[in-house]
Amino acid sequence: MIGSTAVSLGVLLATFMGGMCLGSLLFPRLVSARYRALRVYALIELGIGVLGFLVLRLMPFAGGVYTAWSGYGLRGFVLRGAVAAACLLAPALLMGATLPALARTVDETPGGVAALGFFYAANIAGAVFGCLVAGFYLLRAFDVATATYVAMAVNAAVAAIALGLRGAGDSLALMTEPGVGESPAPYGVYVTIALSGFCALAAEALWTRLLGLLFGASVYALSIIVAVFLIGLGIGSAIGSLLGRTLPHPRQALGWCQWLAAGAIAWTAYSLTASLPYWPIDPSISSNIVFTFQLDLARALWALLPPTLLWGASFPLALAAATAKGQDIARLMAGVYAANTLGAIAGALSASLLFIAWIGSQHAQQVLIALSTVAGLVLLLPKAPSLGSRAALAVAAILLAALCVHSVPPVSTVLIAHGRYSASWAGKGDILYAGEGLNSSVAVSSFPNGVRTFHVAGKTQASSAPRDMRLQRMLGHLTTLTAAHPRLVLVIGCGAGITAGAVSLDPRVERETIVEIEPLVPQAAAAYFGGPNFDVLHNAKVRVRIDDGRHYLLTTEERFDGITVDPLDPWVKGAANLYTREFLEAMRQHLNPGGVVTMYIQLFETNLDAVKSAVATFFDVFPNATIWGNPYEGKGHDLVLLGQVEPLRIDLDQMEQRFGYRSGGASQIPQSLAEVGMNSPEDLFATYAGRRSDLTGWLQGAALNRDRNLRMEYLAGLGLNRDDAAAIYDGMLAHRRFPADLFTGAEGRVDSVRMAMQRER
Repeated sequence: MIGSTAVSLGVLLATFMGGMCLGSLLFPRLVSARYRALRVYALIELGIGVLGFLVLRLMPFAGGVYTAWSGYGLRGFVLRGAVAAACLLAPALLMGATLPALARTVDETPGGVAALGFFYAANIAGAVFGCLVAGFYLLRAFDVATATYVAMAVNAAVAAIALGLRGAGDSLALMTEPGVGESPAPYGVYVTIALSGFCALAAEALWTRLLGLLFGASVYALSIIVAVFLIGLGIGSAIGSLLGRTLPHPRQALGWCQWLAAGAIAWTAYSLTASLPYWPIDPSISSNIVFTFQLDLARALWALLPPTLLWGASFPLALAAATAKGQDIARLMAGVYAANTLGAIAGALSASLLFIAWIGSQHAQQVLIALSTVAGLVLLLPKAPSLGSRAALAVAAILLAALCVHSVPPVSTVLIAHGRYSASWAGKGDILYAGEGLNSSVAVSSFPNGVRTFHVAGKTQASSAPRDMRLQRMLGHLTTLTAAHPRLVLVIGCGAGITAGAVSLDPRVERETIVEIEPLVPQAAAAYFGGPNFDVLHNAKVRVRIDDGRHYLLTTEERFDGITVDPLDPWVKGAANLYTREFLEAMRQHLNPGGVVTMYIQLFETNLDAVKSAVATFFDVFPNATIWGNPYEGKGHDLVLLGQVEPLRIDLDQMEQRFGYRSGGASQIPQSLAEVGMNSPEDLFATYAGRRSDLTGWLQGAALNRDRNLRMEYLAGLGLNRDDAAAIYDGMLAHRRFPADLFTGAEGRVDSVRMAMQRER
C-alpha cells in the first residue's frame, strides 16, 4: 500500500514496534493491579483478534485514501506514517500490553521476576511457529485473509485458556513495603538493555540483507532467517531465566553478556562475509527445494545462533537486575520491555536507513561491536572495587573491542554480485563495481569474453550477452512500436538501462520516465552500460524517479502511452507485487487510448505453475494480450507479455516506417535491433508465441496472482533451483496458432512472418 522502499518499511517497523512499546508503558498506568491478571490478559487477546479483523477489512479503504492524497517529500512521508498508524497502532498497543499483563501473575522476588523470561521465551517460541507456518503454508497455500483468520482463532483460543486458568496464579499481592533491592532506579540496566536491543535489531537488518544475498531473498529464505533469529532469542531467554534465578549478581551477568555479544557479532560478521560465501556449495545441484531449505537453515544457525542466544539471555537478566521489593511487576516488565524495544526501533531504523548506505555493512557491524562493549561497561565499571580495577576493566574492554572490530572483514564483492553462486563464480571474472545501497546491493562484473553483467541483490538482472540484450531491446521496442502514439512512456525498473535506451530511440517519444527503487542502479548503469543503453540516463527527454514502481504508479496522476515493467526475479520477496491483478489493473487505468503495457516473464529459476500464474493474471486484465518469446539456442529462455485495451493490429508496412527504414537512415532503431539479430520487422514479430485464445487449455487451473495471496512468488520460490525453461516454452508453443488476424501488409509480408515463425520454432 505504501511502497516497498526502505523508508516505507522503516515507517511500518517503527509504527508497529513503537505501538508495542507504548502499549507496554501504558498498561500498568491505565490498568489497576486489582483486576484479575489473566482475565485482563484474555480481554487483550480478544481485542487483538477483533482489531486484526478490522484491519483486514478496512485496509483497502485506507489504501484508497493514501493513493488519492499521497505525494512526495514531507507530505508523502507524513501520510505513510498516518496510514501505518491507522492500520497498525491499535493492535500493536494491545500486543505490547500482553507481557506486562502476564507479569502480574508472578511475585516480585528476583527469582520470580527472572521467571518472566520464560514468558518471553514462550512468546518467542510462538513467534517462530507463526513465522514458519505463515511463510511456508498459510500464505503459500491460501492468502492473507486466511492467515488472519487463523491468527484470530489463536487469539480466541488463548483468551479461552487464560479464562480457564483464572484460579491459578491470578492474583497479585502487591507489596507496599519499600524493599532493599540492588537499586530502586536501575538506570544503568535500562541503558544496557536498550543498547542490547539496538544492537540486536540493527544486526538483524544487516544480516538479513547479507543472508538474503547468500540464500536468495525468497519468502521462504527470509522466513528461515527470521525464525532462526527468534530461535536464538527464545533459547537464550530460557537460559537467562534460569541464570537470573540462581546468580547472586544478575547485573554483572548482564554486563558480561554484552561483552560476549561483542565477540559473537564479530563471529557472525566473519562467517557471513569471509566464510559462508566460499563454502563449496552449488545450490543448483539438487532441484529439490527442501534440501536447499535444510542447507539454509543449517547455515543460518551456524552464523546467527551465538549472538542471538546472548541477546535473548539479556532480557531476563535485565528483569532480574532491575527488580526491587514493593514494585508493581507489570511496571517493571513494561519499563525493561520498553527500553529494549525503543533501542530495537532505533537500531533497526539506523541500520536500514542510515548505516548500510552510508558506511556499509562492515563498518556498521564494527559500530555494533563498540556499542555492545559500551553496554557491558555501563554495568561492570560501577561495580569494580577500586580505581585500578576500573582502569584495568576499561583497558580490557578497549582491547576486546579493538580485536573484534579488526576481525570484521569487508563484504565480499563476489557475494554482492553472484549471491547464492558465489563459490561457483569466484575468480571467474572481474568485479568492476560493488556497492551497498539503501534498498539493494548492486554490482557490475566483466568476463574475459567481453560480456558485462549487471547484478542487483546477488542476482544477474541484465547483461551485454546476446540473449539478455535481445530480451531488453524487445521490451523497449515492442512498447513504442505497437503503441498508437508513444509520446509518454513509463519504464519501471532501470536495471542496466538497456530497455529504457531502446525506448528512447523512438523519435515519437517525447518524455520517458524511469522509476527505480535503488539510487545506486541508475548511477552504475550510466557509468558502465552507457554504450548498450545509448547513454539513456543523460538523454534530455528522460527523467529518473527514485521510488518503488508500484507505489509511483498508484500515486501519480499521469497517464502514459506505454508502460514497460522489468522487475526482479519473481521468487524475490516483493517482486510479485508488480505482477498482481490489482497492479495490472492500475497500469491499464493509467494508459492513454492506444497505449500498451509490456512485461518481462522469466522461464528459468521458476516452475510451470508460477509462469502460468503470471500469464493467466495478465490475460485476465488484458484479454487481447499477446506473448512474444526470446528463445536461446533454440530453447525457451524468457518471454515478453504485451497488453492493450483494444485488439492488437500490426500493419507490417507501417512498422517498416516506424522502424525508420524509410527515414533516410536517421533512426537508430534498425541498428538497435540488428545488434540482437533482428534485421526487419518480420524478424521481431516472428517471436510471436501465443495469445489467450491459443492457451485456454494450457492455462487451465492456473492461480491468479493477487495482492492478497501473491501466489506467484510462493510458487516461483519453490522452483528457483530448476531450469525448466525449455520444457515450459515447448509446452506453450504446442498450443500456438498463427494469428492471421493480427498481421496485415503488402502481398507476401504476412507469409514471411509465418515462415520466420516456423524457423523460430
